[in-house]
Amino acid sequence: MRQRIIHVILFILLTSAFTTSAQQHLTNIGNFVTSNGDTIYNCTIGYRTHGKLAPDSGNVIIYPTWFGGTSEHINGLIGPEKLVDDTEFYIIVFDALSNGVSSSPSNYKGPNAFPDITINDMVKSQHYLLKNVMGLDSIYGVIGGSMGGMQAFEWVTEYPDYIKKAVSYVSTPRPTSYDLLQWNIRLEIIDSYRKLGAEDSQIWKLLDMQSSLLARSPAWLVENIDQNEFETYMLKFDGIHKNIFTLDNYRSQLVAMISHNIFRHYNNSIEETVNTIKANMLVMVNKTDHLVNPIAAQDFAANSDTELVLLDNNSGHLGIGVELKYCGKTIREFFRK
Repeated sequence: MRQRIIHVILFILLTSAFTTSAQQHLTNIGNFVTSNGDTIYNCTIGYRTHGKLAPDSGNVIIYPTWFGGTSEHINGLIGPEKLVDDTEFYIIVFDALSNGVSSSPSNYKGPNAFPDITINDMVKSQHYLLKNVMGLDSIYGVIGGSMGGMQAFEWVTEYPDYIKKAVSYVSTPRPTSYDLLQWNIRLEIIDSYRKLGAEDSQIWKLLDMQSSLLARSPAWLVENIDQNEFETYMLKFDGIHKNIFTLDNYRSQLVAMISHNIFRHYNNSIEETVNTIKANMLVMVNKTDHLVNPIAAQDFAANSDTELVLLDNNSGHLGIGVELKYCGKTIREFFRK
């Protein structure tokens, strides 16, 4: 109890000036027990804040990171003409577990090996920080894209009374068989090539080639990658080395996405699950998304009161960026309703 009071006082001091802060914060939430029953000792959660906290704390929106993303990467999506407006809301951008900033295989110093985690673990660790460290008994909203959108789906089912509004874009409440096949291919690339003694740079090359194949549509690739300059294009995959989002971190978040399923506690039933959700939801997907198949999100929206925005451009998983002005306006208006 005393530790929580100290943490709350520190949070109040950090936000009492009500000024924008995009600095990296790291908070130790203690020993965190995962959904699999394992422990992440001295679990640390990273986050950044944007905007001004209202006196009643009623304007808090959280923004969890996508696969491999950090809170710094999200800075460019926050602002008056972006996806979420920090002149209206106080935005807490969370570094998801295993992204290399929060507790991850790459930075873990516990007595045990870093355990397998789930999307649910990411959300529960964030909830602990919000409630027990920041003293927030509820928040206004959550927004997330891709794996961040999976966390948004998890938030509204795990804590239905905690959040009023939720936006999930280019994401899924549960991976389709298509998603599971291509994600397991990536897992097999990592595990098999490591057994064969391949260097990390070779594994990264294969993973990034697959990402480039699936992140956009075939039409976009044909239109934008000149086949006469293809050898030059291929050079960008050579010599890859990532210090923060390491292969171990990549594998950890990949395993979390493969096990993601918000219907698991409700007999794998969409109908039973949506009946537990109290938050107003906006789901935004792109028809041409080959990285996270949009069908499950569309089915979720069709069986609930969820507002669905269906994009149809050839930029696939990255289609939000192509229509950022429209998408941003739609999301900002949703949060204002």
